Amino acid sequence: MLLFPFAKINLGLNVTGRREDGYHEVDTVLFPVGLYDALEAVPAPDGKMRFAQSGLEIPGNGRPNLCLQALELLQDEVRASNIAPSKAVLPPLHIHLHKGIPAASGLGGGSSDTAHMLLLLDRLAGLNLSRELLESIARQLGSDCPFFLQKHPMRATARGDRLHPIDPDILSPHQLLLIVPPLTMDTATAYSRIRPEKPSEPLPSILSEPVSAWQGRLRNRFENLVFALHPEVKNIKTALLKAGALYASMSGSGPSVYGIFEGRPPASRLREEFPRCSIYELTGDVSKIH
Repeated sequence: MLLFPFAKINLGLNVTGRREDGYHEVDTVLFPVGLYDALEAVPAPDGKMRFAQSGLEIPGNGRPNLCLQALELLQDEVRASNIAPSKAVLPPLHIHLHKGIPAASGLGGGSSDTAHMLLLLDRLAGLNLSRELLESIARQLGSDCPFFLQKHPMRATARGDRLHPIDPDILSPHQLLLIVPPLTMDTATAYSRIRPEKPSEPLPSILSEPVSAWQGRLRNRFENLVFALHPEVKNIKTALLKAGALYASMSGSGPSVYGIFEGRPPASRLREEFPRCSIYELTGDVSKIH
């Protein structure tokens, strides 16, 4: 079975407080975009579990890949819920993850892989788990993992795991240009340095207006922190606005930056200006996400 985990960008990212559980209170819109990994799992003919990875590099942190963590947690949760017999829920598998989404770039690739691993295992084993149980398992693996169980933009609050539907066509007439510099940002480190503050305008109020009214109002609170460490990220945002973007912002805790355009963005010109960056032309039409 083969699935294609997709990336996300953040439309605004407010960090409004610290929680007793050690996480932060956030308010953001998670928006799916057509940049993909590929995740495949098949029953192992030799009876031995194997995991292989190809494509873009994932920075090592000494922990098992999130896909394998998802498999282990799903086994434990299903057994505990008595949905399946206490014996092994799944046969040994050969799992292959091909990375096309740059890691540690604010695009949610690892969380998407995790959520899609849960979906793949659920379908492969015929478990037919409820969406509530899948979301509960996903929440234990990462704050934004529940978002990737579906393909619609969502406002995310609490620690990023409480999802609220928004207009799926909010960006559908527009084109996006995503620029990923050859840097990585550790999300936990970024959050440890952020200073929570209340936004001056509610996120839904800003998003109810045309994209052309967002710049300077729809803010990512991590930008100043990242711009101070890596001025080249600020230069990318400035270049996107100069190239005609209606709105430009960093995604997540960075360093990826995207611009939203009315027509086709000037990708060739920006590739010449930032030759070391990866640049992707994307659509704001979420119906094209597969």
